[in-house]
Amino acid sequence: MDPLANTVTRAQPSVLATNKVVRNTYILLSMTLVFSALTAAASMALNLPHPGMLITFAGYFGLLFLTTRFKDSGLGLLFVFALTGFMGYTLGPILNAYLSLPNGNQVVMMALGATGVIFLSLSGYALTSRKDFSFMGAFLMVGILVAFLAGIAAMFFTMPGLSLAVSAMFVLLMSGLILYQTSQIIHGGETNYIMATVTLYVSIYNLFLSLLHLLGAFSGDD
Repeated sequence: MDPLANTVTRAQPSVLATNKVVRNTYILLSMTLVFSALTAAASMALNLPHPGMLITFAGYFGLLFLTTRFKDSGLGLLFVFALTGFMGYTLGPILNAYLSLPNGNQVVMMALGATGVIFLSLSGYALTSRKDFSFMGAFLMVGILVAFLAGIAAMFFTMPGLSLAVSAMFVLLMSGLILYQTSQIIHGGETNYIMATVTLYVSIYNLFLSLLHLLGAFSGDD
């Protein structure tokens, strides 16, 4: 049998599996973004208070653990919606705080628009170019850990300058994570669409919050 035909035959299931992961990931991502927006809107309409950093971290990491634990079952879908819904709820009070400022509407819309443009551009580039960005994995892991710890330090020691620097770092890191995760999906490095969705959702969420902080600060509203 022709070796080339063998190669093509073996490649077809792999391509089909990858396309299925890409399709399922973006469908689920769209659904979780809509659900998160609805919970954020409900939180804003009810003027719910922010749960605080401890509850936020406990809820986020707890639901993330459960999502990861049940990623291969139907419960994984339940927990991914619980996670993104919870994050939407925590976003509501933050948006209300910005919207109460004189220039708040413009800041929120600019941050939202910039987030959409950055995500679609980077994700689209990774999908169309099919470049392998797996080399960024270790750098992103270390960078996110450093930025996370620096953000906690800026919060506890009330250091506005460091806080802005952390937001700028997160904009770059989340942009890199979008490229990395999209590359992982199309090259078979990530075969679970639930986990791919969570990573992209967290990237978008943190990218939006970081841009909101930066734009608010530079507009004089933060």
